[in-house]
Amino acid sequence: MTQPTLPDRPGPSGRPAPSGRPAPSRSDPPGRQAPSGRPASSGRPASSGRQAPPDQSAAPGASARPVHHDRPSVTELRLAAFTIHRRAAFPLGPLTLLAGRSGCGKTSVLRAYEALARLGGGAELGEAFPDPVACVPERARPDAQRRRGFRIGCTADGPYGPVRLDVAVQAEPELRVVGERLTSGGLVLLETALRDPGKRAVQAAWHTAGPTPVTRGPLPDDRLGTALLPLRVAGRTPGQRRVLAAAEQMVVALRSAFACDPEPARMRDPVAAGSGRLRGGCGNLADVLWRTRAECGRRHAQLVAAVRAGCSGPVADVVARLEGDGRVAAAVDRGDGLHTDLGRLGHGELRYLAFALVLLTGPGVLEVDPAGEVPAALQSLTILADGFDRGLDPRQRRELLSLAARMCERGHIRLVGAVSDGSWATGTEGATVVHLDRD
Repeated sequence: MTQPTLPDRPGPSGRPAPSGRPAPSRSDPPGRQAPSGRPASSGRPASSGRQAPPDQSAAPGASARPVHHDRPSVTELRLAAFTIHRRAAFPLGPLTLLAGRSGCGKTSVLRAYEALARLGGGAELGEAFPDPVACVPERARPDAQRRRGFRIGCTADGPYGPVRLDVAVQAEPELRVVGERLTSGGLVLLETALRDPGKRAVQAAWHTAGPTPVTRGPLPDDRLGTALLPLRVAGRTPGQRRVLAAAEQMVVALRSAFACDPEPARMRDPVAAGSGRLRGGCGNLADVLWRTRAECGRRHAQLVAAVRAGCSGPVADVVARLEGDGRVAAAVDRGDGLHTDLGRLGHGELRYLAFALVLLTGPGVLEVDPAGEVPAALQSLTILADGFDRGLDPRQRRELLSLAARMCERGHIRLVGAVSDGSWATGTEGATVVHLDRD
């Protein structure tokens, strides 16, 4: 791969875009500029080891579960060229487990989702991709201008129907968006392209309809154009309102995501009292338990029941206390006057406890930035759980998956988890298992 580009599609007006010409042949030199000024693809075929479309398995009857179309959600993630993935598409249901051996790219899928979520929330590229060169496919060759990059995208379903977003990012020699496309129903609603590499902007065109079918203007090359559309589109024509509706659905579906990979080594000791919002590594678990136990008795009772089902020994309660030095410590109440501090729990027990707490709480308790202008009832929180089965014994895996299925069925929680072996989850009602390394 050379400079990443998006394939030609119909333009924002619904007619073929001016650049809708035949794709460059494989004899075209790398980095050759297309007539529009957008770098053409090198046409180099994917490596022989590119990933085939993933297999999908779900329990019988899973399709009969309720579909919450009132809550925008990401239903497919596409990695056209990202780390080890080439032309890969991953279907995402309410509860999806990515299964495969180490090195098959499970964490890369979660990383791409998290990056899109940050971009949907208005973050700059450097924040979403702190190490962009690591996202470039290993065998990607630079073009004549030493440019390399990657391409990712997703589909968000909701009240407006399926909306597709595809983004091409240049990682070298400098990080920038070089192409973006937002489509719905076969109509391109927004399309951007890098016309002048010397300017820190991309040329954007968005659907308007009416007397002027397309509106053109510059957008910054360090942010997602879709997230900026509400600041640029007035919404006066039906076409503009269509663009805004699709952009809002995509942004709402993306931005409410919480990446979680509990680190037991950081959870054992008392922690300083803080905001009471759980971080991705769950190192401040005791502080969050102090808050949730006081604020929501019903959810805390559910947490205690989950811990009782997945941890060894009797469990009467999960408690938190303020130490003399101002730090917060947490423990499991055994019911006979004995409290077992978190530091004495096993590695798997701590990860199980942390994941259970995440599933039973919401954006107000997790360190996540949901769309504040949209009612909570119209949003769903997506948990990106790396190592969902790491360190868990069979009973803990079973209980945690059962809890996840119950919470995801309600519609306000979705989960995309990475597991080393999906055989234990295949056939679970409500769960979709995507095998990344199946021949």
